[in-house]
Amino acid sequence: MIRLSFYQTSEQKKYIEELGIAIKNFAAREAELDETGDFPFENIKELKNFGYTTLTLPKQYGGRGGSLYDFLLGQERIAMESGATALSIGWHLGSLLEINSKQSWDKEVLEEFYKEVANGALTNRAATEPKTGSPTRGGRPETIAVKEEGGWRINGRKSFTTLSPILDLFLVSAWVPETENIGWFMIHRDTAGVRIEETWNMIAMQGTGSHDLVLEDVWIDNKYYIEKMRAPAKTGAPWLLHIPACYIGIAASARNEAIAFAKEYSPNSLPGPIAELPNIQRTIGEIELELSQARHYLYSVAEKWETKPEEREEIAKEFGAVKMAVTNAALSIVDKAMRVVGAKSLQRSNPLQRHYRNVRAGLHNPPMDDATISLLAKRVLFE
Repeated sequence: MIRLSFYQTSEQKKYIEELGIAIKNFAAREAELDETGDFPFENIKELKNFGYTTLTLPKQYGGRGGSLYDFLLGQERIAMESGATALSIGWHLGSLLEINSKQSWDKEVLEEFYKEVANGALTNRAATEPKTGSPTRGGRPETIAVKEEGGWRINGRKSFTTLSPILDLFLVSAWVPETENIGWFMIHRDTAGVRIEETWNMIAMQGTGSHDLVLEDVWIDNKYYIEKMRAPAKTGAPWLLHIPACYIGIAASARNEAIAFAKEYSPNSLPGPIAELPNIQRTIGEIELELSQARHYLYSVAEKWETKPEEREEIAKEFGAVKMAVTNAALSIVDKAMRVVGAKSLQRSNPLQRHYRNVRAGLHNPPMDDATISLLAKRVLFE
């Protein structure tokens, strides 16, 4: 484990330690899930039993009322055992944080939504489409919502619908021709015309179950038109910090593997383990530095967001940079861990080869590096 503590309170520490016990079997399942391409049903069930799926649900609705900081600590800890599970459940909990903060839904529907989540329902936004790519790029959805008497008729296809094998509530973006804007609709899984097409076949993060959501003549009541318009955020959103938290958790796991190997592996050409070699010590030291820097950046920005609400407009400009810096640090850490272990890191039985594939997926989660670099340049050149 990492020695440096980023806990704010003893309560946080106790919660994460208890979470660690609850997820103790996750790592042992990873190899099989990676080989079969299956979804981590047991992992999600155990997280539900622990109460993690209601971490960011408000207390008055039966949740823990966890903060952004609590959320990130939990995500990093889970990712140390199972990156795909962490990223998956992160979208659910992040969606709750976003909805809580904006409070833009009709109260009746919001309370119905919260009640379902309190009873175990899982949710995620379905925004990405094959022809538009990431919604952060600003593409107009090809999914169409047409007004009918008493409700809406929706047709379309969404890709990268993470958690799709077990989602209960889909929050779907669609183009509304009547008003020429993007609307968001809540669709229950058991609604007629809703189906999942199993298209997710990746070498990384296979366990997220990010299949296609297909909507064929889906009819929903007027009240489930939950948001009239929601443009992509220009500076990112705090709940998206669960993405770098996940990848630095994977990197921390790779770091632990490298250290354990360095302490134990002793070829007959050496009097002791390779941990005594200067080049190995240098590489481990570089890993420690990068990991510490990444975690300081991630958690300091999260803490500032929570404790300095008057500065949130400026703090929000850091989110893209945090994601880019931390995710790229995770890539570097895993690479260095593999250099410590050598060719054995490429064995299928070695978790490092899986960590290597999984952290690369972070490059394709929003916001993308090129968009972040462009925003950083424009801030100093034109603001």
